[in-house]
Amino acid sequence: MANISTPATPAVAISARGLTKHFGSFEAVAGIDFDVYEGECFGLLGPNGAGKSTTIRMICCLTARTAGSLTVLGEPAVPGQRTIKGQLGVVSQEDYLDPALTVRENIEIHGRFYGQSPEVATLRATELLEFMQLDGKTNEQVRSLSGGMRRRLVIARALMGKPRLLVLDEPTTGLDPQARILVWRKVRELKAEGVTVLLTTHYMDEAQRLCDRLVVIDHGRILESGRPRELILRLVGRECLECPDIAPAVVDGLMATLRPEDEAWHEWQSDSWVLFSPNLSAILDRWEAAGIAPPLSYRRPAGLEDVFLRLTGRELRD
Repeated sequence: MANISTPATPAVAISARGLTKHFGSFEAVAGIDFDVYEGECFGLLGPNGAGKSTTIRMICCLTARTAGSLTVLGEPAVPGQRTIKGQLGVVSQEDYLDPALTVRENIEIHGRFYGQSPEVATLRATELLEFMQLDGKTNEQVRSLSGGMRRRLVIARALMGKPRLLVLDEPTTGLDPQARILVWRKVRELKAEGVTVLLTTHYMDEAQRLCDRLVVIDHGRILESGRPRELILRLVGRECLECPDIAPAVVDGLMATLRPEDEAWHEWQSDSWVLFSPNLSAILDRWEAAGIAPPLSYRRPAGLEDVFLRLTGRELRD
């Protein structure tokens, strides 16, 4: 009888169990569990103040946990853990570039922090500047770069040590669409090379495109976890009806026609009313027959932003 092999379980790059962090009486992270597998892009999503930054600081060995366990690349994550930090690349929200140095000097100096010789640092810098399409700006001072170029330089700098784990904390904030697409392409290339990516972002389309799996966190707790498409189908369905600038009285009239078998729910997103239902076609046919269909509306695929708003609400966060 032939041997039947079973797929190997992916190696775990990050493992958290009961991970907790208190600042005095404030519980920033409230006993969360998650695993990040090697070679995947894992999303950590949530509104401001949800606990994302604190979790990242513990992963990056910058903050001590209060309780629970946390291992990163097979080692316990504790402040100052050099074994872990030597295998990390971190793109923080602030760039910390030296504006008085040239583009090349900024990342060559970073390579020296990883113990690279001047020759190795120069070669690696040349490769990464080309990788991030900055090779034409090598000798320019950082202060002369656009915001998008500075962000790409920060990513190049984070890759100088050939990290096994790349932490991207809102990497495309403020970038124009062309620069965002470039960063997305580079993230996919790094994944193909086996780099594990931990991503935080407020752009739900970015998370939906890049993440293999993700968690949504709020008030220090994980609300949901899974693959983006699976979360969308399970929590909001395939499609929805969006009606911009519709009067609340009209919405009340439409809602009065819904039946239990429609399994419908709705919410306001900014100035638009959005209706979700697995039986959306039947609802629209009924409204059309009754002559009460909204005059301005469109059907669209449901997305991760709909999931995010349903889980975390629409209130603004500081």
